[in-house]
Amino acid sequence: MICINNTYTDAYFNLAAEEYLLKNFSEDIFMLWQDEPSVIVGKYQNVFAEINLDYVEKNNIKVVRRFSGGGTVFHDMGNLNLTFIERNNNVSFDRFTERIISILSKLGIHAETDARRAINIDGLKISGSAQCVHRDRVMYHATLLFSSNLDSLVSTLEGDSKQLDSKTDNRIYVKSVKSPVTNILEHLDRPVDIMYFKRYIMDYFLMENADNEIYKFSEPDISAINTLMESKYATREWNFNGKSPVNPTTATHNVI
Repeated sequence: MICINNTYTDAYFNLAAEEYLLKNFSEDIFMLWQDEPSVIVGKYQNVFAEINLDYVEKNNIKVVRRFSGGGTVFHDMGNLNLTFIERNNNVSFDRFTERIISILSKLGIHAETDARRAINIDGLKISGSAQCVHRDRVMYHATLLFSSNLDSLVSTLEGDSKQLDSKTDNRIYVKSVKSPVTNILEHLDRPVDIMYFKRYIMDYFLMENADNEIYKFSEPDISAINTLMESKYATREWNFNGKSPVNPTTATHNVI
């Protein structure tokens, strides 16, 4: 497995990076990343039913639609994102959730999962996840609330559910399931910063298997991701209407 410590914090770039990795790599992948304040909506959601648009615009929070389904989540620099991409050999998505719970247990945190693969501490949500399949590849990605601004999270996700009743198209939209949340930091025996937590997670996966190794985006990778970002993930057409622009360009990765 290749492990990517993605230091880019632009949500447009990072969501494009996920799709690029899913469609152009053949290796198993783990990527760890963060976003500046952003709201990430599922592929099959009505944006206006999910977010408080006035609050989002006033606070310069990016709105980005991801490639996978599921519900809307809030990202900021107090949240970590974990992406796993593997071959589709009857993969069990529960296995990814179990690995995250195992990491937390080694830090003295007793976390549990539910039927939607959310991860909770004492009934409070710290992680949501989504997944998708593309040909012979699968992607599972999850959030980890470590020290997020929970007030901003709640305000951002106050959508107008009436939008679903007044919609003028025939599409069926997925509605998010709201849950009370907490930060992992509040449940640690001793305070650590998010960079320590991030290094801990990356080291965990690097040492999980002797063949795992660090991979850094090459210049062709970055160029292809930027092209996909500009043609799709940074467009209002995709983010608000859920419609892919015509023929977004990607590049093919040469297998290492």
